[in-house]
Amino acid sequence: MASERPGKFASWAAGYGSAAALMALSYAAAGYAGSPRMQVLCGLAAIVPACLLHRRLRAAPVARGAAPAFSLLLASGSAPATVNANATATAHATATAHATATATDGAWGLTPDRRALLDAAQALEARLEHAPIALFSIAHLNGPGALTPLNASARRLLAPGRASDPAQLAQLLAAQTAERRELVSFESERGTERALAAVTALTLQGAGQRLAALMPVESELEAEAMNAWRQLVQVLTHEIMNSLTPVASLSRTACDLLEEARADLAPDVSGDLGTALDAIARRAASLVEFVASYRSLSSVPQAQPERVHLGELFARLSMLMAPQWLARGGRADFSVEPASLDVMMDPGQLEQALINLLKNAAEATAATPQPQVQVSARLSRGGRLRIEVADNGPGVPQELAAQVFTPFFSTKKQGRGIGLAMVRHLVHANGGMVRYAKPVGAGARFVITF
Repeated sequence: MASERPGKFASWAAGYGSAAALMALSYAAAGYAGSPRMQVLCGLAAIVPACLLHRRLRAAPVARGAAPAFSLLLASGSAPATVNANATATAHATATAHATATATDGAWGLTPDRRALLDAAQALEARLEHAPIALFSIAHLNGPGALTPLNASARRLLAPGRASDPAQLAQLLAAQTAERRELVSFESERGTERALAAVTALTLQGAGQRLAALMPVESELEAEAMNAWRQLVQVLTHEIMNSLTPVASLSRTACDLLEEARADLAPDVSGDLGTALDAIARRAASLVEFVASYRSLSSVPQAQPERVHLGELFARLSMLMAPQWLARGGRADFSVEPASLDVMMDPGQLEQALINLLKNAAEATAATPQPQVQVSARLSRGGRLRIEVADNGPGVPQELAAQVFTPFFSTKKQGRGIGLAMVRHLVHANGGMVRYAKPVGAGARFVITF
């Protein structure tokens, strides 16, 4: 008997230790009520002591009339002296149920219906978070109210690098009429952006509020405008060329016939006819050349993106354009920050767009004593590539700033209105946007963002 006591004592100690471990893990799981991950970990950790306790109870002797020791231990933590059959069943059921429930969703106390509702709520929250439109909550049913972003798109819109004045954007949304859609404009680092705003009123838990949805559509509107202009140019150039070609041909033929019949005509008559036919031929040739230049807007090849090292691109532009500025007593500066900045786009089209902007700057600073142009590339605060071309010329009048990229529009006497229109077309073809930004001082500043 004396030799059996240490073994029984060790067996009982293992049983008590397993029960104590289950109680500790149960208390720990209750303490982590706000952390499902820790509750699951506690449940997984409870499997081992539960199995040990189950094995100890199956091997324990049965004594009639003994107190339900492990039941009392699980319930109150007191030290039992004996174990009976009821204690065995109670402890076994308690430990097994606790381990099973903790290892699954039992630690949450969720029924299958509630679990389904929770999954549906989480799925709805994920869809809302990644919705492609910016969603805001505006306090109060009308008038000014606090603006709260509800998803990632809304937070990005209010983050540095997008809306220049979030408070102004909040006032703009609060001023919108409920149950209507309107096109609104707001200022950002990329210039003036347009977006479609829709506001609806609702009441949640007795509190009135408004839900505002803002979908930026600037890129889409500009793309549609470019497509419309391209189609218009195609139709106009086709019809004009069809009419000009025979006019130019007939005028040249008439000049030849006039030379043959000049001897039979009076000198004043032949002179007048010669002057008229020559004017027709010259104007027809000039119009053909003019229309051909606009045809280039509708015949730009599709962009072929590849990795472009901006430092190397700017070095080529500097060698090409800087001497012209130096010859005029000015300078052209090019900078890239960081120096290793790369971008995926068509290198030829990007280079052509920058050359057009530099030519525009050269023409704008023709009367400036010391003309200067600065071309810089850097990453903006929103993580987007930002290329600026700024000069110290007279700049663009504020009332004309919105029209500078429109085909056929030009403020120059001999301008055709195609240079900046081509810039916008090339930039859009590579997935970017170009804006005329308000200069900090004098001059003009054009900003390209990708």
